[in-house]
Amino acid sequence: MFRRLSTVNNIYVNSVGLGSVVQIGDSTQLRPFSRALAVQRETQIFYGVEGNLDEYPVFTKPLVQPRFYETLNMVEHNLRPAIKVNNIKVTAVSASGIIHIGSTENISSESRVKHIRQILSDEEE
Repeated sequence: MFRRLSTVNNIYVNSVGLGSVVQIGDSTQLRPFSRALAVQRETQIFYGVEGNLDEYPVFTKPLVQPRFYETLNMVEHNLRPAIKVNNIKVTAVSASGIIHIGSTENISSESRVKHIRQILSDEEE
């Protein structure tokens, strides 16, 4: 991996959450990971055994990785041995997001979210 000096004069990141990464400089591997279960209800009813992520296939199914069959020929011309950034302003990074200034060899990011909305029927109201 080609390594370069990363220089950032000013960076403002308001919020970083849910398995996200802010990286200034080179890295070998970045693997942010996030899982979330969001339940929205009209009334506050709690059943006591909620939150088992293994009950939902979205969290247990293996991810399909893309396969690349094409041959890639690449020529790099790094005219300067440094990455220089003046100002960066980021409102938010979330759900396995990455802000990365530098070189990296391998990035694998995953975020899985299950949203459940429970609305009362006319009979339950």
